[in-house]
Amino acid sequence: MGRKKKELPLLKEVEITGVAAEGKAIAKLKWRSEDEQKIVVFIPYGAPGDIADIKIDRKKHSFAEGHIERLVSPSGIRVEPRCKSFGICGGCKWQHLPYTEQLKLKQQTVTDALTRIGKIDLPEISPIIGSAQIWEYRNKMEYTFSNKKWRTWEQIKSGVDFTDSSNGLGFHIPGAFDKVLHIDECVLQSPTGDEIRNFVYDLAEREGLQFYDIRNNQGLLRTMMIRIASTGEIMVCISFGEDDPKGIRTVMDGIKNRFPNITSLVYTINTKQNDTIGDLDIHTWHGRDYLEEEMEGLRFRINAKSFYQTNSRQAYELYKVARRFAGLDEDKEETERPLVYDLYTGTGTIANFVARRSRKVIGIEYVPEAIEDAKLNSQVNGIDNTLFYAGDMKDILTDEFIENHGRPEVMIIDPPRAGMHEDVVKVIMNAEPKVIVYVSCNPATQARDLALMDAKYRVTDIQPVDMFPHTHHVENVVRMVLRSKQE
Repeated sequence: MGRKKKELPLLKEVEITGVAAEGKAIAKLKWRSEDEQKIVVFIPYGAPGDIADIKIDRKKHSFAEGHIERLVSPSGIRVEPRCKSFGICGGCKWQHLPYTEQLKLKQQTVTDALTRIGKIDLPEISPIIGSAQIWEYRNKMEYTFSNKKWRTWEQIKSGVDFTDSSNGLGFHIPGAFDKVLHIDECVLQSPTGDEIRNFVYDLAEREGLQFYDIRNNQGLLRTMMIRIASTGEIMVCISFGEDDPKGIRTVMDGIKNRFPNITSLVYTINTKQNDTIGDLDIHTWHGRDYLEEEMEGLRFRINAKSFYQTNSRQAYELYKVARRFAGLDEDKEETERPLVYDLYTGTGTIANFVARRSRKVIGIEYVPEAIEDAKLNSQVNGIDNTLFYAGDMKDILTDEFIENHGRPEVMIIDPPRAGMHEDVVKVIMNAEPKVIVYVSCNPATQARDLALMDAKYRVTDIQPVDMFPHTHHVENVVRMVLRSKQE
């Protein structure tokens, strides 16, 4: 017989003092009165200044995790969340904080990461660039169909028989992979997205179509992606879990007839054990197989598999910072323009954005389909001074590659959250570009990489940019210059 698990305590009237790097609030306290050192308790949905009763959910040696059981005295900075699913959805955990406070916390996140992890000499960090639009800013949302709608513990324990459908269309619940929180509204995308999503849900319920059973991997309706570009163009991509021509026709014709202004109505059939569609065929039902984003007169074609920054307007601000840090904000004579390498180029958005002020731009990206998009976007915009290569960065970017294509004067780096492989850092150091512009969605791994390059490169400028209001995520752009031999 197993040992009974020890009940963890309820801590009364704890003061929440700050916010940690991953967005959870923190409180520091002694576990017992005789303890000499305080431990940190991580608490979601708290605000600095809250006084709350905290139920401990997990205890480790130096920290604990808990949740607010009762808010005794709310912080004076708290605001009313706009979303009625706040605290359940798990998507945007800072809606209870004013946007000005969110920006302060993100600024502090960048500062803490670069100083605590990087431990290198830094210039003053520029004030974060906030997003002009903090609601309805996302150009892409992904929703899941499930035959298991999330019910709260209060609903379940009430003993009341549920008369509504058990089907849901919305977001996965954290910690419950097989259940979906059904939503009527998401305040992060245009109301048009809500209109389309709610129509599809009502249509499926009316027609008796089967919502996906995630545990048993069966059912017709699996996922839905809605893109709404800054140009106003709309893409809807439905992922079906079964090859059922009649059911597919019911859904796709229903959407086409109700929303004839949709630019790209596409679908895929996914019978795999995961929701990814990168390796699946995309079928066009109505309109084009892509939509277009626009930035400074450039048009970017985006298909169902393409990556594009989810905040279109703020992506422009981010790329302007990168271009300025690269010294490409002013046009120069062709002979004075630099050779630019764009590492982790994705669909070539940055590469094409800076190409007209560069002698040549060479982009490298792991995903072959993304590279095809990058080439297409150059072609669409009449850009003929870009070259794109697909493959693992550490395999493509070698000393031999640089010898063959030329040593870059400028290198723009925009890696995934994990940062760069040490082999890639070594090749960059050997290439010795005069300027490196490092764009990162994870200041912690960025700080680690900056420390690796500190022997040869000096940080001159740091600019945080908020791409994702109401979440703890932040982008950060760093400019580095090659040290002189005297440094």
